[in-house]
Amino acid sequence: MSLKNILPGRLGFGTAPLGNMFRAIPDEEAAATVEAAWDQGVRYFDTAPFYGAGLSEERLGQVLSTKPRDAYVLSTKVGRVVLDEIESDVPDFGEKGGLFEHGNPNKLLHEWTAEATERSIEGSLKRLGTDRLDIVWVHDIAQDFHGDDWIQKFEEARTGAFRVLSRLRDEGVIKAWGLGVNKTEPIELTLALDEPQPDGFLLAGRYTLLDHEHSLQRLLPMAQEQNVDMVVGGPYSSGILAGGTHFEYQQAPAHIIERVTRIKALTEKHGVSIKAAALQFSLAHPASAAVVPGATKPTRIAEDTAALDEKIPAAFWTDLRTAGLVSPAAPLPHNA
Repeated sequence: MSLKNILPGRLGFGTAPLGNMFRAIPDEEAAATVEAAWDQGVRYFDTAPFYGAGLSEERLGQVLSTKPRDAYVLSTKVGRVVLDEIESDVPDFGEKGGLFEHGNPNKLLHEWTAEATERSIEGSLKRLGTDRLDIVWVHDIAQDFHGDDWIQKFEEARTGAFRVLSRLRDEGVIKAWGLGVNKTEPIELTLALDEPQPDGFLLAGRYTLLDHEHSLQRLLPMAQEQNVDMVVGGPYSSGILAGGTHFEYQQAPAHIIERVTRIKALTEKHGVSIKAAALQFSLAHPASAAVVPGATKPTRIAEDTAALDEKIPAAFWTDLRTAGLVSPAAPLPHNA
């Protein structure tokens, strides 16, 4: 089923920050942020066991369990099983370093087999306090976590998670499944398979104002040809496009800061907020079904909602294109 027929709107809420990504946030602040998203009309929520070793799911579930289940769409991910055992070593998250060092202390089993997929879903349902999931993403079977071993992890998922999720979709247990990754190659590989196809994919950080050319070369034409929809994760490129200092989950390098400075100069020239430019750019591609920015402060939700509705003059997009700050192949709002 098309994600565009499942998702209730173009703005979702990404809950990685609720897993104490980068910093520890109080439970009260996390709950208030989810409530603010609900009050602003957001009805799509995305989470994962990986986010703080279950902490994000627990916090999200505490709020959503008070809401009518048919009123919202919920997605989580498989590939990590949260164990009761406490982690004694510093987890190795590849390029992502100490991303969730402030999360729950539980050890994670990183596995994409059929058995682990079913265990992962069972754990997620308990932490979320719900009886069903709408969308399930196969999480992080890519180079950024596994280096040269990523093909091996992909194959584990292909013969495990892919088949379990296809069966659950066919049985009507879930509405859709796909990949949730930070790289394009695993999705391209999946779309080239003759096996049961995903309904969509959650691509984090690869279709933003700062990084989109690679996705436009191969992945997005394949997705459009097969009517597979994209949810854009990380539309603010880990925060640098929303006033933060992180890019790709680390401190932004000088060349990225320089590019953001050039974009900001044009937003100021046209009286546009950079958040609006970021969200509306990511949604302008025909394959885009929704964007799911993350937040840990209630006030940020209202900013995201306003950014989606902000009127941006076509001249801004024209200037952005002329300055070489977006790919010539990138669809722009207003057909600029």
